[in-house]
Amino acid sequence: MLLKNIKREKEDLGESVLFKRLISTFVLVVITALGLSFNLAFIFIILSITFLALYEYFALVEKKGVYPYKYFGSLIGLIIPLTIFFKFELTKGWELLFVVLGLFSLFILQIVNKKNSEALFSISVTVFGIVYISWLFSFLVRLKLMSHGVILVGALIFITKGSDIGAYLVGSQWGRHLLISRISPKKTIEGLIGAIVFGIFAAFLSRGFLLEVYNFTNIHIVLLGAGLAVIGQLGDLSESLIKRDCQAKDSNRIFPGIGGIMDVIDSILFTAPVFYFYISKFVYKL
Repeated sequence: MLLKNIKREKEDLGESVLFKRLISTFVLVVITALGLSFNLAFIFIILSITFLALYEYFALVEKKGVYPYKYFGSLIGLIIPLTIFFKFELTKGWELLFVVLGLFSLFILQIVNKKNSEALFSISVTVFGIVYISWLFSFLVRLKLMSHGVILVGALIFITKGSDIGAYLVGSQWGRHLLISRISPKKTIEGLIGAIVFGIFAAFLSRGFLLEVYNFTNIHIVLLGAGLAVIGQLGDLSESLIKRDCQAKDSNRIFPGIGGIMDVIDSILFTAPVFYFYISKFVYKL
């Protein structure tokens, strides 16, 4: 009787989490639709997500006793997508110049700071946060500014999140063999296979829209879906590594059943730049 009650409680808990995930997913779909429909809404959403993700990241590393320059990091993190969106270029290699100036500013702040302890950690985690969150996420802006940008961003998000859903559904139901237990105790090989299958399926569903950009063959679609699925899972594992190192289960709880902003965009942080370079180098030949 006791075992039956425990089993029933687990089933009820699972249904509750699934319901919360569905509600959060619906909210995220609405936000995505608004962003794809209106340019001003798009950049506002990008800036909001970037800021909140940086806030979560800095809060995580502070739990380890490392205190980054979170205000400076957040400011630079917001400037990066803004300059891309408004096409502000000091030189053709302005990004490198921007990074160098940022490093100079961080060293100046550390020199002015009376505390010399943990200087290297403070500077390093600040720069890493800017690159990991703001710079990688800004590739969505680059995609949006390309020809047929709405289609490209929409397809990227659909394929990436489709593979995430596949990993969750298959992994939670049939996952038996752990993928990398020391990083994520819930990631399984079966979940990875589910991510690849769902990623390919989502890519085929997106093909009708992608044909407006380029004549994607079936092989292209399979490689695109499988590739983004694997890279997305790598992004998920990378965020899990950060959270485990900071001894946190979720980056936040802003989205019930899912977690924080970082938990939502972790896979996109890796798939966005890969998809951008794939499109720009092999499709548009920019």
